[in-house]
Amino acid sequence: MLSRREWLSLTLATGAAAALDRAWLSAQQPLIARAIPAGGERIPIVGLGSSATFSQVARKDDVTAISDVLKAMVSGGGTVFDTAPGYGASEEVAGRVAATLGYTDKIFWATKVNVAGFGGGSANPTAARQQIDQSFARLKKSKIDLIQVHNLGDVPTQLAILKELKQQGRIRYIGVTTTFDQQYSEIVDIMKREPLDFIGVDYAIDAREAEATIIPVAQERKVAVMVYQPFGRTRLWNRVGGQALPEYAKEFDATTWAQFFIKFVASHPAVTVVTPATSQAKNMADNLGGGRGRLPDAAMRKRMIATIDALPAAR
Repeated sequence: MLSRREWLSLTLATGAAAALDRAWLSAQQPLIARAIPAGGERIPIVGLGSSATFSQVARKDDVTAISDVLKAMVSGGGTVFDTAPGYGASEEVAGRVAATLGYTDKIFWATKVNVAGFGGGSANPTAARQQIDQSFARLKKSKIDLIQVHNLGDVPTQLAILKELKQQGRIRYIGVTTTFDQQYSEIVDIMKREPLDFIGVDYAIDAREAEATIIPVAQERKVAVMVYQPFGRTRLWNRVGGQALPEYAKEFDATTWAQFFIKFVASHPAVTVVTPATSQAKNMADNLGGGRGRLPDAAMRKRMIATIDALPAAR
């Protein structure tokens, strides 16, 4: 649990002392945990993604920022780290830094496989196995918590390999992911015919297609849902601009826009974990606040949607 000194070191130096005190008190609340339907294991509802800015920073020689953001996640109660070989240096650097910090066994490692590309090509089984073996080496684990087929790359070939490795005890959970709406119908079909433990999808307050198409099927099939892009990458930040956080956000313990956006996504009962990407420790601490305290109910969710829908669309 963060001390007040540690909290302040992770937050911006601006703002009233009272506001910082409220934020620190919020940080003392435990992270909400959700059960993975396959077996009931509970994991914190907010984790860390490693695309976008994390991936950019991971390419640098100085890994201080990566170290700091992992420290912020673990010290704040988070465990889930989502990565992929396709995210550049993210997987290798995170695995190396976590080992240095002594965090390797404290993290729920989620990575991916895709040697078929995102254009619907065929996967070479040997190359797929080599990529998976590389992930084991990079993360310094003999058993990885979760590996998913990235953006539905040749699912018959690559998911078959994951099922085999799960049966051998080398992978705990398996799944598939997509962040492309044109693949939504395909991921629904796969959930209906394959024994998946997880899916990974994009879902945000202003991008709710998955809520209508994918997530209900996951709920019915008892598949865990990992959410990517709860901020729409930068889209939602561009929409809110300099807008003040609505006063009503206090009713569900949100003190920042990041928490507003994360709490909306987390409040869907079928969402298991939300993994916004960041390379900054202060943002990681802020994001974790989205997994503490109260979550909006159905009526509040409608109010939140109306607030965002009333803003100009991001360009």
